[in-house]
Amino acid sequence: MCRVLKIHRSGFYAWKTSPLSKRAIADEKLLTDIKRSYNDSYGIYGSPRIHRDLREAGYHCGVKRVARLMLQAKLKSLRGYRKPRYKSGKPAVAAPNRLNRQFAVEQPDNAWVTDITYIRTYEGWLYLTVVIDLFSRGVVGWSMKPTMATDSVLDALMMAVWRRKPKNEVIIHSDQGSQFSSDDFARWCKEHQLLPSMSRRGNCYDNAVAESFFSSLKKEQVKQKIYTTRAEAKSEIFEYIEVFYNRKRRHSYLNQMSPMAFEKLQIGT
Repeated sequence: MCRVLKIHRSGFYAWKTSPLSKRAIADEKLLTDIKRSYNDSYGIYGSPRIHRDLREAGYHCGVKRVARLMLQAKLKSLRGYRKPRYKSGKPAVAAPNRLNRQFAVEQPDNAWVTDITYIRTYEGWLYLTVVIDLFSRGVVGWSMKPTMATDSVLDALMMAVWRRKPKNEVIIHSDQGSQFSSDDFARWCKEHQLLPSMSRRGNCYDNAVAESFFSSLKKEQVKQKIYTTRAEAKSEIFEYIEVFYNRKRRHSYLNQMSPMAFEKLQIGT
């Protein structure tokens, strides 16, 4: 072996018996949890979302380090199905980013975030819109429709307003999708004391709480499944939101309490 590699025999055995560096040992441990997160996501997650999982698990590491280890281990994000293509259009008037990533809110119904995701069924896409209160991370409004029309967003907002009955103006933060930049959305918000706030274009971290919820939903419930019907998907997603997520699911941000338990403890409702 030494003759083939053209190195001194003593050097070869010294290298063979030398322990790994602390950095290499830490990388090995980190890679174990990277693989676990990757496998739990059925290979869907890339380095940014795996990095988020690791941060929630207590790791202090950079996303570049995660990307490097994934590249070395040949772990690449795999998509179970393509994202549906649609034209978002250019917003007529984009609202300023009033939220500005201030995700820590001290009172309920001060700031909500909203977003849309897609669920695949053999009948076609099912689009889920949610409204999340940043105070408790609870889903206060939702809507499921076969299209991405603005009325899906308005239905979710209507549920949130009906449930929460906010007494003061509420910031409602979204991306710059056509549904949120439409005239109908702007008028509806004005009539119901909602103050629009929008993420910068192409910056998903400006709406990280909504993105995190969808990540949890797809990792814990959908699991890359293709539902037989939209009705089946609606039933399972309803149960996930209303029975599990709001009432039982523990959040590290809430000191391992569910959204409803956190609100009950904080404001006694």
